[in-house]
Amino acid sequence: MTLPEPKLSPPSVRTAELSIVELIGNTPLLKLRKIVPANPRVEILAKAEWYNPGGSIKDRPAWNIIQEAERSGRLTPDKTILDATSGNTGIAYAMIGAACGYRVTLCLPLNANEERKSLLRAFGAELVLTDPRQSSDGAILKARELFAANPDRYFYADQYNNPANWQAHYASTGLEIWRQTGGRITHFVAGLGTSGTFMGVGRYLRHVAPHVKLVSMQPDSPFHGLEGMKHMETAIVPGIYEPSLADSALEVGTEDAHTMVKRLAREEGVLVGISSAANLVASLKLAETLDEGVIVTIFCDNGDRYLSDRFWEEETGDPAI
Repeated sequence: MTLPEPKLSPPSVRTAELSIVELIGNTPLLKLRKIVPANPRVEILAKAEWYNPGGSIKDRPAWNIIQEAERSGRLTPDKTILDATSGNTGIAYAMIGAACGYRVTLCLPLNANEERKSLLRAFGAELVLTDPRQSSDGAILKARELFAANPDRYFYADQYNNPANWQAHYASTGLEIWRQTGGRITHFVAGLGTSGTFMGVGRYLRHVAPHVKLVSMQPDSPFHGLEGMKHMETAIVPGIYEPSLADSALEVGTEDAHTMVKRLAREEGVLVGISSAANLVASLKLAETLDEGVIVTIFCDNGDRYLSDRFWEEETGDPAI
C-alpha cells in the first residue's frame, strides 16, 4: 500500500468563532502520576480523547467519513446517514448530523447502556435496536439490511469497512502523538473495535518511525464486557483491519478493565470508559516486559456514559445513615 507523505503543517489556531466540528482533534496527552509502571524507565502516556466535542475519539473518523462522502457525492442533503454502532461513533454521527443538517439512523444493540441511547436521542438520531445476543455484529447485519432495502434513501457510512475511518487517525491522531512526544514514543497500544485507530495511527508511525512497536489489544473472550471492542477470532472482522500491522497482541479481561476504571477515578481523578481502562491494563502488561520506553495509548472516551453499568454496583464502601 502506498501511503501519502504526512503533512507537517502547524495545527490551526483556535479563535472564538468556531463551529462544533472545528473542535475535533488536537486533544492533550495525559501523564498519570500514581498508576504507573514499576520500572521508572518506562513511561505511559494516554491521549485524552474525551476532549473532542462529542466526548470520544470517534468524532475524528465520523467527521472524516462524512466529509469524504460529501466530496464524492455519495452524501447529499436528501439522504440519511446510516450506520451500525456500539455507541460512540453513533454519538459523533448524531452530533455532526445535527450541526450539518443531516438526518441520522443508527443500528445498535438493545443492551447498549442508557446514557448512550439518551445522548443519541438528544441529538435527534433515529435508533434501530438490535438483538443484544449478537452484540455489534447484529447491528452491522441490520444496517446492511436497511441499506439493501432502500439504497436511495441512505448514505451507508459503514465505519467497519470505510477507509476514511483509519485515514482520519493517520492524518490527525498519529501526527499529534508524534508531535506531542517529540518523537520519543517507542510503543503504541490500542484496542481493536473497528480497528480504525490502530490502523491509522499504526500506519502513520510506521511511516515516520519504523522502530516504534505497535501492540493491539482485544478482549480475552468472545463473551466480554469491553463495549466497542471485538474479539476478532469470533466476530465479523472489519474490512479495514490488517492483523499483520501489529508487532504483538495482548488480551484483557472484562473484570480487569472494570477494576481499572475505578482505580483511575479514585487514584488519578480520571473518569474514563471501559475500553480506555482496558488499554491501560494492556499498556501496564507491556511495561512489565520492557527495560525502558515511552508507551502511548488511547483513553477513548470519558466514563460518565458508563455510570449505569452494573459493575459500579459492586461498591460497598458507603456508610449507612
